[in-house]
Amino acid sequence: MTTKLYTVLLFLFILAGCKNEKKAENPTDLTSETAQTEPFFDISLAQWSLHRAFQSGELSPMDFAKKANEMGFEGIEYVSQLYNAEMEKYENPQVALDSILPKLKASSEQYGVQNVLIMVDGEGNLASEDETERNTAVESHKKWVDAAAYLGCHAIRVNLIGPKDKELFKQSAVDGLGKLADYGASKNIEVIVENHGGYSSDAAFLMEIINTINKPNCGTLPDFGNFCMERENGEMWGAPCVKEYPRYQGIEELMPKALAVSAKSYDFNEEGEETSMDYSKILQIVKDAGYTGFIGVEYEGEDFSEEEGIKRTKELLIKSAQELN
Repeated sequence: MTTKLYTVLLFLFILAGCKNEKKAENPTDLTSETAQTEPFFDISLAQWSLHRAFQSGELSPMDFAKKANEMGFEGIEYVSQLYNAEMEKYENPQVALDSILPKLKASSEQYGVQNVLIMVDGEGNLASEDETERNTAVESHKKWVDAAAYLGCHAIRVNLIGPKDKELFKQSAVDGLGKLADYGASKNIEVIVENHGGYSSDAAFLMEIINTINKPNCGTLPDFGNFCMERENGEMWGAPCVKEYPRYQGIEELMPKALAVSAKSYDFNEEGEETSMDYSKILQIVKDAGYTGFIGVEYEGEDFSEEEGIKRTKELLIKSAQELN
């Protein structure tokens, strides 16, 4: 073999080796880039996002898991009041739940979605100033703790409604919510409070209550949108808001005890951004708090169909998460 031919062959061998080495590096690089685009949280679908479809009979609440799966969600958040019509078919609430829950569990397993939590409404005021009424509310909520345990949820979301006197409200809430949290602990279920109007939307005050109770399974569910503290004519719901807690401050104050998070949305501009709040700013607060659990999509707007609003909210969550530091 001539020296010239040997030199050419050696050069080609080295060049091929460099190309193979480069190819070996590429998959790792791509994996790294892909990993960086994954959100720091999981995404669930709050059943309330489809409340108009359920309430009109267009969808059955028994098919919630199927619908969530079709829309690409990995977790679901039930809303107790959306099962009222189903439960009224039975002689009492416990008999109703004993019939309904196995069907919901089987459906969630069939469609491969995780049962995350149950949002409980209409079971009495846990912060009522009347002790008998308060204790009755605690007892009424217990069946939903049991339901959450059966379904494999980690929590129930409750409301805190009580007297206008702030100190009396706090004392009553600590008692009622604390008792329910004790029962929740016996079932390995968290009891979490959403900022959902009135004193519960006063984030600093709600945190006083949660910290006074001081139980690991008693926490908050920061909702991106529910910070109205007072409405016209003293109405709890429906009327125009006349006093609102600072949104971003409130979310930041609630996050240290957050055991779930709700991504509320109302409307979107042409760029896909929510028109009343900065999702990137909110998600940075959530991320900085170290939260990595489920964030529930909860569309409440009217300018888009429920399914379109859900889709846009989910897309905005993912996009905003990708842009964070």
